[in-house]
Amino acid sequence: MQNGYFRLENRPEGGGYGIGLYEPQGDGDRINIDELTEYLDGLNIKYDRKKMERLGILGGDCFYPLEFESTEPVPERFHLSVSDDNMSATVRFYPPSTGGRRLSLDDFLDELNSRKVEYGIRVEALHDHFFGAGIWCTDILVAKGVEATEGTDARIEYNFNTDNHRHPQIREDGSTDYFHLTTINQCSEGDVLARIIPEIPGKAGCDVYGTALKAKEVKRETLKFGKNIELSEDRRTITSMVKGHVMLVDGKVVVSEVYEVKGVDVSTGNLEYDGSIEVNGDVAENFEIKAGGNVIVNGIVEGAKIIAGGNIVITKGMNGMGKGFLKAGGDIIVKFLENTRVAAGGYVQAEAIMHSRISAGTDVRVEGKRGTIVGGYVQAGSKVSARYIGASMGASTILEVGVNPLIKMQYSRMQKAIADHGKTVKNAEVILLNFREKLKRGFKYNESQIKYVKSVAKLVEEKNAELEQLNNRMEKLREMMETQSQAEILVSQEIFPGTTIIIGEASKTIHTSYNYCRFVKEMGEIRMAAMK
Repeated sequence: MQNGYFRLENRPEGGGYGIGLYEPQGDGDRINIDELTEYLDGLNIKYDRKKMERLGILGGDCFYPLEFESTEPVPERFHLSVSDDNMSATVRFYPPSTGGRRLSLDDFLDELNSRKVEYGIRVEALHDHFFGAGIWCTDILVAKGVEATEGTDARIEYNFNTDNHRHPQIREDGSTDYFHLTTINQCSEGDVLARIIPEIPGKAGCDVYGTALKAKEVKRETLKFGKNIELSEDRRTITSMVKGHVMLVDGKVVVSEVYEVKGVDVSTGNLEYDGSIEVNGDVAENFEIKAGGNVIVNGIVEGAKIIAGGNIVITKGMNGMGKGFLKAGGDIIVKFLENTRVAAGGYVQAEAIMHSRISAGTDVRVEGKRGTIVGGYVQAGSKVSARYIGASMGASTILEVGVNPLIKMQYSRMQKAIADHGKTVKNAEVILLNFREKLKRGFKYNESQIKYVKSVAKLVEEKNAELEQLNNRMEKLREMMETQSQAEILVSQEIFPGTTIIIGEASKTIHTSYNYCRFVKEMGEIRMAAMK
């Protein structure tokens, strides 16, 4: 295959001095008239473009006479193109005129060097041109750079379940199995808890001008951990030193030995522990339990206060007596709740909720034989589901979904922090502006004043950086709040009149009983929809 090409020729007995036009061979490209005229313009040769175009239309090899006779042979010429990213260079050669000199390979390589093209030269691609009849008006890849090779970030591989939101199973008879939750990650002495999979650095590249292209920096990892954990010599593996419970808290691996008691009453007093607590009996009225991990009560809780960084499980239920309070960073699983305040970062699951105030970050599930929500206020980020909601005798029941209370609280705090930072920056910038104005008027500051102004400038820089982080966090919180738009309330049996439903900003009071349905927000209003 050969592209069509042109050549300056001297034909004393057949047209004089002119340019020969040669048709392509095989699938080669035809002569580009713009390329031809650019070549002639570069040699200051006059021509009639329209006449040449007509010759091209006729097809076949042809000769176009020029209006003057050349006195100087024209040597072989070329056009070198370098891509915008400097990663490749192509050349197009143009044949010498009659009597003109061809370039040698060494001459051409010297030309490349003079134009600073020095990396990735493909000498083998030039052999057919320089050691053959010549390849004309054809792009030849003459140099190619090497892209930088991206590396792989390091990562941490955990050997325990880091998901703290696991649901209990419902038995065939409708009761909830609280005894096989496996929500606690037990560990033994010598267990490998986590290891670092090391990063793989990238390789630098180079463009055709010999400029190095740096590979993107890869991320390294370090293991964060608390007490009762041993770090290996190469700092890539951590191992438990005790038998206990392992969990991931804000990216930090924590191992604690579970603290067990028979019951919480006057014999124990209030309990506070960094790890998990398991109570193998009841929690008496007015006592408190605070744990950094999980709290499991294998009995009943009456009028007590339990706060856990992880999950709370109460196998026989809780009567808060109007003063009981449960708060968990994770999930709360309990047989029943009565006259109790509850706040969970994850979900709340029970067989019955009566006259209680519930707040759940994700969902509230009231399942099992009774599956009833009666009275009180139940709030969840995404979903509330129950068999029965409300009561035929008019107990006031309010359900709210579509807003995560913890996220909403964080969002409000973030707004205040941004406003405070903005006020600090504005006041500091007034001080800096006054400093510059006085400086322009020739005011002389002493060393102490200059030091103060520098500290103000540094404060502005620090606060602006913090503002950027706060705004990014606020945007993420806003996105998290928007994801709650698909919130819903599910009723698998019956919802009674007098129940108030709130989804986002919309509210609706139920005046008629409904069976087997769900409630969603559509077009700004709460509507009843069929169960999925």
